[in-house]
Amino acid sequence: MANVMQEDAEKIMAIAEREALRIGKGLSIAVVDSGGFIVSIRRFDGARPMTPLIALSKAYTSAVMQRPSGMLKPWSNSDPVFFSQVATMGNFPIVATGGGVTLKRDGEFVGGVGVSGGTPQEDEELAQAVIAELGYDTDFAEWAGAKGAADGKH
Repeated sequence: MANVMQEDAEKIMAIAEREALRIGKGLSIAVVDSGGFIVSIRRFDGARPMTPLIALSKAYTSAVMQRPSGMLKPWSNSDPVFFSQVATMGNFPIVATGGGVTLKRDGEFVGGVGVSGGTPQEDEELAQAVIAELGYDTDFAEWAGAKGAADGKH
């Protein structure tokens, strides 16, 4: 399986820094490979101290769950007890919130990006700008856990 390469991680960081400066926010950005391992993480000027860890959790979630972190919200809402248990099983927390995007190219999962420090909408928009500008795939199946969770099937 391929992984996000350092060259792409540098491009992602450049886009993120440009967009953070454009909106005037101190943001943190994390890039992980398909297994959720850190490729690059940066806390830009003015970013609050917790934002790198939040960005990392969003990136990790998007990589290992193989969908943008925001797509997990219906599952989190429909079965919060089970979701809270799954959320602690990995190397980093699994989160169901916007600002995390899955890096997928030609149908292959290669990593994830997480953004933290803006409003939820700003984090999501910046993450989406990265994948749009670099041409990553944006099609993902709905999370099956959301459907099965409602009737007790996992």
